[in-house]
Amino acid sequence: MSSDRLAVTVVGLGSMGSALAAALLERGHPTTVWNRSPHKAQPLVDRGARLAATPEEAIAASPLTIACVLDYEALHTVLDPVAGSLAGKVLVNLTSGSPEQAHEAVAWARSHGADYLDGAIMTTPPGVGSPEMMFLYSGSRAVFEAHRPTLATLGDPLYLGDDLGLASLYDAALLGLMWSTMTGWLHGTALVGAEKTEATTFTPVAIRWLTAVAGFLTTYASQVDAGRYPGDDATVDVQIATIDHLIHAAAARNIDNALPELLKTTMERAKAAGHGSDSYASVIEVLKNPAGGE
Repeated sequence: MSSDRLAVTVVGLGSMGSALAAALLERGHPTTVWNRSPHKAQPLVDRGARLAATPEEAIAASPLTIACVLDYEALHTVLDPVAGSLAGKVLVNLTSGSPEQAHEAVAWARSHGADYLDGAIMTTPPGVGSPEMMFLYSGSRAVFEAHRPTLATLGDPLYLGDDLGLASLYDAALLGLMWSTMTGWLHGTALVGAEKTEATTFTPVAIRWLTAVAGFLTTYASQVDAGRYPGDDATVDVQIATIDHLIHAAAARNIDNALPELLKTTMERAKAAGHGSDSYASVIEVLKNPAGGE
């Protein structure tokens, strides 16, 4: 292995943790691994990883430890008994959780003398190692910059800021965007599929449309920041009228309409709040204040 590569420890060898360790090994990082079930480490050991017998031994082996376990309860179950060994080390936590849990974890890490970065993995295990895939980080910029070359081994490292909760918050927000987008695509696919159009035929058109939609988001972002929503494109009133076409088409083809009905209800709430002649971006006002009023 290349001697100029930082030694790294990976704690947790589920499908994601194993992918992280494999990417580090592939790029020549001396990699120590630990998992509650040691047999999961064998494929990595065969590729050159060192299997630690205990979490304490694993942490001691490297200046940087990456943790990727099921949840924060599992994280503390593993690390609390050996917290003293984290002194002077860097812990990068890629375990999924809430922003509140991230804030608690950094306080815990600092109390034991460790530097801490919170992270979110915006890909599935097969995407780990690709420079196209985003890994989000929040915490100390100095710690992030010091370890950026190593983190870049896993994917494109994006630093969000020193607020420890930002990576988890972005993770939740982006997953919401993903599920909304994929469900909208599936609804549209079901709709055209009712007329015997295959998904593989519809999808290239859908992807081209999403590229155009990304342009709308760029325009609307500045409106959201300013809190002003000039209705010089398609107003909320126009969108309400238009979504009725979707609802009618889907109903006529026996396609579930829960999603478009929800969207229409949200638009109508925006209209009731005085945003009928504003741009669609004004819908954020009722999302931010679901109890009503402004």
